[in-house]
Amino acid sequence: MTAHAQDPVYVTDALIAQDIDAYLLKHQHKTMLRFITCGSVDDGKSTLIGRLLYDSKMIFEDQLASLEADSKVSGTQGGEIDFALLVDGLAAEREQGITIDVAYRFFATDKRKFIVADTPGHEQYTRNMVTGASTADLAVILIDARQGVLTQTRRHSYLVNLLGIRNVVLAVNKMDLVDYSAERFYEIVADYSHFAKQIGMDSFLPIPISGLKGDNIVTKSPEMPWYQGPTLLGHLEDAPVSDTRMQDAPFRMAVQWVNRPHLDFRGFAGQISAGAVHPGDAIRVLPSGKTTTVKSIVTFDGDLTQAVAGQSVTLTFADEIDCSRGDVIVRADAPCEVADQFEATLVWMSEQEMLPGRPYLLKIGTQTVSATITEPKYEVNVNTMEHLASKTLGLNAIGVVNISTDRPVPFEAYGDNPDLGGFILIDRMTNATIAAGMLHFALRRSQNIHWQATDVNREAHAAQKNQRARVVWFTGLSGSGKSTIANIVERKLHAMGKHTFLLDGDNVRHGLNRDLGFTDADRVENVRRVGEVARLMTDAGLIVLTAFISPFRAERRMVRDMMATGEFIEVYVDTPLEVAEARDVKGLYKKARSGQLKNFTGIDSPYEAPEQAELVVNTVALTAEEAADRVVEAILSQG
Repeated sequence: MTAHAQDPVYVTDALIAQDIDAYLLKHQHKTMLRFITCGSVDDGKSTLIGRLLYDSKMIFEDQLASLEADSKVSGTQGGEIDFALLVDGLAAEREQGITIDVAYRFFATDKRKFIVADTPGHEQYTRNMVTGASTADLAVILIDARQGVLTQTRRHSYLVNLLGIRNVVLAVNKMDLVDYSAERFYEIVADYSHFAKQIGMDSFLPIPISGLKGDNIVTKSPEMPWYQGPTLLGHLEDAPVSDTRMQDAPFRMAVQWVNRPHLDFRGFAGQISAGAVHPGDAIRVLPSGKTTTVKSIVTFDGDLTQAVAGQSVTLTFADEIDCSRGDVIVRADAPCEVADQFEATLVWMSEQEMLPGRPYLLKIGTQTVSATITEPKYEVNVNTMEHLASKTLGLNAIGVVNISTDRPVPFEAYGDNPDLGGFILIDRMTNATIAAGMLHFALRRSQNIHWQATDVNREAHAAQKNQRARVVWFTGLSGSGKSTIANIVERKLHAMGKHTFLLDGDNVRHGLNRDLGFTDADRVENVRRVGEVARLMTDAGLIVLTAFISPFRAERRMVRDMMATGEFIEVYVDTPLEVAEARDVKGLYKKARSGQLKNFTGIDSPYEAPEQAELVVNTVALTAEEAADRVVEAILSQG
């Protein structure tokens, strides 16, 4: 580490009074650094940010006005801003819950503008830290000099490295509380260096600081003459903000929207994530693979002769080819990969655990697809970097999984292009973001397995049987009467000459699903397998009847999405819990109530009733025969 030749001095810019236009022009062309402060609880993040704002003397006007008013009320001489008042304001926000989310602060010096993301240190809000880090150029990882490297320090560091932030400052804070001990500082640096090697962090800059006292924040600390490196703000001002890798990479642009203000114009708008493009360049549109050349690069200020990574532009093509939102435009001779199965690292952000096999929405680039996740290959222990066996992922867990999407996706490894390799998962029912992920590579099987066309298709099979293939999905509590009604329905259809097959929940668990239990994850996999089997049977032209509790709406919707429109009939066998329990034909409710049977639907595992079932039959108001007649009528009335 080498010291800066001269520490920066921060004064109010005289240009403000002399020439406001020149002042604004000067600030317009400053570079912008986005950085994140993270670490464990009470490591001093808010205090540090307060010190940066206070000592840089460049707080924005709205903050100045508010603080000056408060200082006058409190009796501060001359309206001067008290640092303690500023820090108290930040602390008050934390107490009110604001920094449970990500709090963004804006400030500037004579050399650069800054956006700092103040993220919460609590473990349960790790997801918010990921949000703040996803757009950061630099990370300031704080450590309390008294506490040393903690679990949350390791977790945040692991995520910072995982998200590709290569400029890392290790700010050892509260040095005033350890008597500015060089020995303690180097002890912490050595401990952190060992951990950094384990996670593959190439380098970091350690700085001993005191956010409260201001040591080594803006000016060198006389209390630590043994430290010869830069101050924190000095480093922030000089740190690189651009990644030339993206500018030197082959051209990539995800299409945000198709711009067609009039009939003679058709442009494709988006932000360039890598490389450069010029009129006349040969390009390829993925996943279709169609090729053409760039006719023009259109912007609000006029056409360009070149556009580079980071710019938002509209491209027009020399030829009329299909291109829509979600497609990726690439250099024709250097396309990215397209696949529908991947290995990825997943950071789980939901209090509801990840369920392998459950369908989620995956948003990558500018497109959203349906995706399912396998059982984790392993979960990462952030303390030891050990790979742990795991059936699922809970809140803030980090694991490596395989992901399958319902259609091919253009992508690049996250380490090569974060825009085309980073994604989020969204719960289909609540629309909540539940995970963030980084793609590693496409699975080889996704490239080697191709759909084989057959001469006799599902329509031919169904026509031969003089019927329309469909899935009739009976769902309801245990004891509601699903199997009884489904059995009567099949008997009636068989008597009419219809070709059917009944998949019953208990029967399937004797064979195909004998390896599955009754946890939420196993229930999801149970329904997924049955759905795939039912779909294959409809390819044979059959009317497939299924009788499963299938307690979760998401999985029933997954099976519905497998089928063509109108070929999935959901039948909700609506029976109150007390009635189903009173029947208790199999004695299961009795076992569940006594604690002998865990994860039993309706007792200690939830049942999500259908919201828009094609048919609802109430077995309190109807006999099994009457309910079956209604189901048969519904099947025949739909073709």
